[in-house]
Amino acid sequence: MSFSDSETSSHGGEYKNFKQISRDRLLHEMLRTSDSGDSRSSWKVLIMDKVTVKVMSSTCKMADITDQGVSLVEDLFRRRQPLPTMDAIYYIQPSKENVVMFLSDMSGREPLYRKAYVYFSHPIPKDLVARIKNDTSVIPRIGALGEVMITCLCLQYYMHHENDLFTSLTESSFSFFFFGTMQMNFEYFPIDSQGFVTDHERALGELFGESAQNSRRAEASLNVMASRISTVFASLKEFPFVRYRASKGQDGSTATNFRELVAGKLATAIWNNITTYKSSIPNYPQKETCELLILDRSVDQIAPVIHEWTYDAMCHDLLDMDGNKYVHEVPSKTGGSPEKKEVLLEDQDPVWLELRHTHIADASERLHDRFTNFVSKNKAAQMEQRDGSELSTRDLQKMVQALPQYNEQKERLSTHVEIAGELNKIIRDTGLRELGQLEQDLVFGDAGTKEVIHYLRSKQDTSGENKLRLMMIYASVYPEKFEGDKAAKLMQLAKLSPEDMKAVKNMRMLEGSEKRKPSGSFSLKFDSQKKGNAARKDRTGEEETWQLFRFYPVIEELVDKMCKGDLSKDDYQCMNSSQTAPRGVNGSSARNVPPKATTESTNPRSVRSRRTPNWARSRTSDDGYSSDSNLRSFSTDFKNMGQRIFVFIIGGATRSELRVCHKLTAKLRREVVLGTTSLDDPPQYITKLKLLSEIEIAVDPGLGI
Repeated sequence: MSFSDSETSSHGGEYKNFKQISRDRLLHEMLRTSDSGDSRSSWKVLIMDKVTVKVMSSTCKMADITDQGVSLVEDLFRRRQPLPTMDAIYYIQPSKENVVMFLSDMSGREPLYRKAYVYFSHPIPKDLVARIKNDTSVIPRIGALGEVMITCLCLQYYMHHENDLFTSLTESSFSFFFFGTMQMNFEYFPIDSQGFVTDHERALGELFGESAQNSRRAEASLNVMASRISTVFASLKEFPFVRYRASKGQDGSTATNFRELVAGKLATAIWNNITTYKSSIPNYPQKETCELLILDRSVDQIAPVIHEWTYDAMCHDLLDMDGNKYVHEVPSKTGGSPEKKEVLLEDQDPVWLELRHTHIADASERLHDRFTNFVSKNKAAQMEQRDGSELSTRDLQKMVQALPQYNEQKERLSTHVEIAGELNKIIRDTGLRELGQLEQDLVFGDAGTKEVIHYLRSKQDTSGENKLRLMMIYASVYPEKFEGDKAAKLMQLAKLSPEDMKAVKNMRMLEGSEKRKPSGSFSLKFDSQKKGNAARKDRTGEEETWQLFRFYPVIEELVDKMCKGDLSKDDYQCMNSSQTAPRGVNGSSARNVPPKATTESTNPRSVRSRRTPNWARSRTSDDGYSSDSNLRSFSTDFKNMGQRIFVFIIGGATRSELRVCHKLTAKLRREVVLGTTSLDDPPQYITKLKLLSEIEIAVDPGLGI
C-alpha cells in the first residue's frame, strides 16, 4: 500500500503534522516506491522543473533525497548526459512544455534513461494524457508502481488496435493510472511545521492593484493559487468545509468590485478542484474532515506593519537576514581577520525552536541562564577553565569524550546570545520600546492623535520606516484623520516623502469600495463594543507577562470563533452544500476527545506586568540544555487531536499570524495550518503596498500643523 493510501488526515490513523506528511509523501511515496528492484539500477536520477525543485527544497534536505537512492538531481530543461542504465524519476508540472521534454527524453531508439517514473505536481489535462499515450515507444519505458499497472500498460501497448473491448478497458485503466497513482498532487511550499506558501509574491499587486479589475493576469493568478492550495488537501487526504470572507456593499448588497470578490473567487476554484478529487483520487474522503477559512490581507492591515516582539519576528524585522540565513563574523582559526559564517535559523536548531515564539526579553533571559548553566555543568567547559594544573588521564579522557558535543552546543548557544545581544542593542539605539508602546496603545484605544503628534514632534530622529509604520497603524485606527489635506499635513510633520505616503493611501485599495466603511478601522471590525477607535480589545483570562506583548492578529479571534461555531455565516459563507460546519472545540471528528485542561490562569492579569525572575526553573541535563529542549518537547502533542483547521490569507501573511497558529493548536487541540501567497516581513509588505498604484500626494509647502 502506498503512503497516500494510509490514513494520514485528521479523520483517523496515526497523527502526523502537516510538514511531516508532506515530507514523507515526497520521500516515501515518490522516491522510495520508484524502485524497480533491479540491483543494476539501484541508483536513480531525479528530474524536476523550476517549480517542483522549489517544492522539494522547501520540504526535504539533500541528504534525505540521497538516502532514497537518488544519486543525481537534474533540471528538466538543461542539457543532460544520457544514462541508459539508470532509472529516472520525473517530478514535474503537467504542462505542455514539460510533457514534450519528457517524451523527447524517453522516446526513440535510444532514450536517456532505462525507465521513467513520472509524477505530476497537480492533475494532468486529458489532452496531455493522450499525447503520452500516443507515443508507443514511451509506454513500455514508463515504470509502473505495481503489477496491476504493469498489466494495464502492457494491454494498452499490445492491444490498442486489436479489440474494441480491450481498448475501452485499457483506456479506463490508463486514465486511472495517470489521474490516480502517478499524480503526486503536491505543488505547495512548506515553510514551517504548520505553514505553507503558494509562492505568489506578486499576489497583492495582481489582485488588489489598480489593474486588477477584469485582469487576465489576476484570474490566472487565482487559478494557479487554487490549484496549489487544493493539492494540500489532496496530499493530506482532507476534504474541507470551505468558508470565505464574503464582501458586501454598504447597503448590504453583494459586492461587485473585483478586489472584494477575490476570496469568493478563490473559494469557488478550490471547491471545484476538491469535488473533482472526490471522484478521481483513490481513498479520498467523501465527507468533510477539516475546515478551511479563506481571507485576504484587508482583514487585518495592522499585523503586517506593527513591531512584533517575539524573537523570530524581531530577527527577521531588525536584522539583515536572507530568508532564514543569518550571517555573522567569527574569529579566524588561523588568527587572521574575522571570517563570515552563515547560520540557518530553522527547526533543526533546538535553541531556535524553543525561543522563536517567546518575547525578546524572555529569550534574552533564557539564553543568559542557559549559557551560564551550560558552562557550569558541562565537563569539557570546566576542563577548559582549569587553572593550568596538570590533568589526570581520567580528566583528559572525559574532556576528549565531551569535546565534540561541547563545541557544537557552545557554538549554537553563542550564536543565539550574539543575535539576542544585537537585537537588544538595536532596540536601545532606536528607542523602539517607546515606539512599540505607542503602537500598541493606538491599537487598544489607549492613545490617539495627541500622542501621535507629540511623538512625531519629539522624536524627529526616528527612522523614516518606523514613522511610516506608525502612520499606517494610525490610519488603520483613525482613517478619518487622513481625509482631505490632513494626510499631507501628517506627512509633512513626519517628514515622509510622497512615495512613502503611497503606502498609507493604498491601504484603502485593499478594502475595495471606499464607501463601504465611512468611519472606523480599515480592518474588519470584530466587536462593536470597543472603546473609541480601538482596533483590538484586551483579552480577559489570558496571562500576558511581558510589556508590548498585548497585540494579537485578527485571525486568532477568527479561528477561535470558528472553532466554537460563533463565526457569522453571513460574513463568512460556506461553499459546501450542507452549509453545516463542525462545532465545538475539536470539530465533528471521530478522533474527538475532550480538550485537556489548560494550565493557563483564568484570572485576568495586567497586560503591562513584568515577568518575575523565576521564569525558568526547569530541570537541566549535564549539557546545559533543559531536559525538554528538543524538537519533540517543543512541538504540540498531536495524539488525540481534533480535525485540522486551515487558514489561507491572500496577499501575504506575517510571522505573528504563523505564531498564532502554533498557539491555537495547543489551545484548541486541533492542528491549525496557515497558508498564504507569501510570508512577508514589514519592509517587504510596505514595498508591495506602495506598488499597488501610482498615487502622488500634492504637498502645499505652506501647510503646517
